[in-house]
Amino acid sequence: MPKRSRKKYSRPRKPYDKTRIDEENKLREAYGLKNKREIWKADAAITRVRNLAKELITKSVDEKELFIKRLQKRGFDVKSIAESLALDKEDYLKRRLQTITYKKGLTTTPKQARQMIVHKHISIGDQIVNIPSYQVSLDEEHLVKLNIVLKIKEQKKSKEEKIKEEILEEENLNNQIMEI
Repeated sequence: MPKRSRKKYSRPRKPYDKTRIDEENKLREAYGLKNKREIWKADAAITRVRNLAKELITKSVDEKELFIKRLQKRGFDVKSIAESLALDKEDYLKRRLQTITYKKGLTTTPKQARQMIVHKHISIGDQIVNIPSYQVSLDEEHLVKLNIVLKIKEQKKSKEEKIKEEILEEENLNNQIMEI
């Protein structure tokens, strides 16, 4: 029997802290998030990265460099362990597919970006991704594109083909009438 998956975040200790609530509301609006749980997940992910960085302080230089390269591939702008300790939840939220779609100008608002992703109109390369929280690496960032344009073009082509077929049928009918 497979293990039950556990929550990857924890709720705030003080549920009614006004400053935290205001900050979360601003983040939720700025990044077009569905709920505050997404902010808590980002915070937990960054906490895991920070804990790894703390463990690596005493390790060898090679291990530190590998860790920093991994973070750089994921799109975080870090050059040392100290900078990785300074990462916060906003750095994580900036690497989400939803945010990148909005920042690239494929949509006009972050919420529209979320909708386009969920409706499978956004792809990374040839792969359609319908998860707004997908973490986009630097290698994939330039491959993010909008697919709805292709669907519209396909619909136009099919309409044009239908019109051409109707014209050909009319010409054939006219030719048959002329022969009679």
